[in-house]
Amino acid sequence: MADLSLHGGKVPPWLATSMTKLGTAIAENIVLMYGTTELLTRLSDPFWFQALGCVMGMDWYSSGITTSVVGALKRGLNPRFSDLGLAVCGGRGRHSVCTPDELRLFSLKVGLDGDVLARTSQLTALWTIMP
Repeated sequence: MADLSLHGGKVPPWLATSMTKLGTAIAENIVLMYGTTELLTRLSDPFWFQALGCVMGMDWYSSGITTSVVGALKRGLNPRFSDLGLAVCGGRGRHSVCTPDELRLFSLKVGLDGDVLARTSQLTALWTIMP
């Protein structure tokens, strides 16, 4: 378990742009060399994820790194969905409430059950905020 402080504010635009470019290149290379399953396995490892954030230039050692890295990957990978087979849904703050709708819309494109994905996402979000 890690107890990390949460910083407010925004990532500067120049850093967000850089993180998007670098994160996309890293993710793309992992997918092309090892497949999407390997990228997802790595992203689910908290130590690997933290290291990815640092490599991408996010040098805040706090919980804010998660949403910043995911946001950068979302901006970079979603336009490449047809090439890589990956889509990132969700967001930070007020954007987080749009996640169920994003999942439903994505599901329509690929033939999945969007309601099940949205429900799973909501249950996961509730679990993470409960004491």
